[in-house]
Amino acid sequence: MKKTEIVGYHRANLGRQASQELRGQGLVPCVLYGGAEQVSFHVPMYLFRALLFTPDIYEVNINIEGKEYTAILQDSQFHPTNDEIIHADFLEITPDKVIKVEVPIKLHGPSEGQKKGGKLVQKLQKLHIQGPAKFIPDYINIDIKDLDLGKSVKVSAIDPIEGVKILDSANNPVAMIAIPRALRGA
Repeated sequence: MKKTEIVGYHRANLGRQASQELRGQGLVPCVLYGGAEQVSFHVPMYLFRALLFTPDIYEVNINIEGKEYTAILQDSQFHPTNDEIIHADFLEITPDKVIKVEVPIKLHGPSEGQKKGGKLVQKLQKLHIQGPAKFIPDYINIDIKDLDLGKSVKVSAIDPIEGVKILDSANNPVAMIAIPRALRGA
């Protein structure tokens, strides 16, 4: 997993009104759970840009007034009309703690079907996996060079990853080569 750092401050007041006041000041109310204690804190909104607008998974080092925690972003909520982040949940992790995450899929090609005029359709962008944090990869590589027209690659074709269990169904297609209308009659 990639790493990033966030600096936050303890929240003195909890509740809806206090959260709205924080948001008005450009701060995001956050919760860190999964450890010995639940910690409520707030973070400046601009620190989330690199964490949210990427398909990658980040191990986040959270520094709350000098005390450091290691976590992953578990959930985030956005305002329905202006797309600002309004809340974030972090799950505290240790290297041996089993977690569930979505890992991005990278396809390596081009495939034989694409060379013949077919169109690559990626059905799954991310793969749900479960395992200790130390075994979670940055992304999953899938080789599609042998994929021909009308064929697909399924989750079952993904090589097993040490210490990690794939939670998606083995029959789910990851990518396929669609046959264009011009080639269907031929």
